[in-house]
Amino acid sequence: MVTTRRRATYADIEALPEHVVGEILEGELVSSSRPASRQARAAGGIFNKISNAFDDADAAPGSWWFMIEPELHLGRDVVVPDLAGWRRERMPVLPDVPHFTLAPDWVCEIASPSTARHDRTSKPRIYAAAEVAHMWIVDPLAHTLEVFARDGDRWTFLVAHATDARVRVPPFEAIELDLGRWWLPDARRDPRARHARPEALG
Repeated sequence: MVTTRRRATYADIEALPEHVVGEILEGELVSSSRPASRQARAAGGIFNKISNAFDDADAAPGSWWFMIEPELHLGRDVVVPDLAGWRRERMPVLPDVPHFTLAPDWVCEIASPSTARHDRTSKPRIYAAAEVAHMWIVDPLAHTLEVFARDGDRWTFLVAHATDARVRVPPFEAIELDLGRWWLPDARRDPRARHARPEALG
């Protein structure tokens, strides 16, 4: 991840290579590469589970729109969460737009060594200021899920779970999440993981 110190503009994002994700966080241009297989595995596992249960206008637990890496324009900040969700009562129709100005109701950041600093500092501040109600931080290396709820202009830590826990957490308490399905095979437990090709672990 590369961070510049001057106040950035959207032109700085447009100048980045196509394979790079660009954000403007509290005035700074922050660029990062696409998620590695460990992060992509976690994001895919979360997205598949919650979208199957909630991304339906007739879903019994409630109706949501979910997006992978949506670009959010929140005031002067441009933020790209790994996952985001909007309650359909707030966004009845999913617009066909390059970016969103309506803040999500839920965001999830999949932390990596290169993104963890911003995932835990500037991004939570931006999300709280935009009145995002729920935030998860998932660490695929530590095998942890941290759950937060917004309280005014700050976040209240609710709970943390780890490894292979089966949990129900806000805002998706209606379904059980199996954290063990989010992680890549551990080479210490599964010798096949040592020899698998990188593309086989995605």
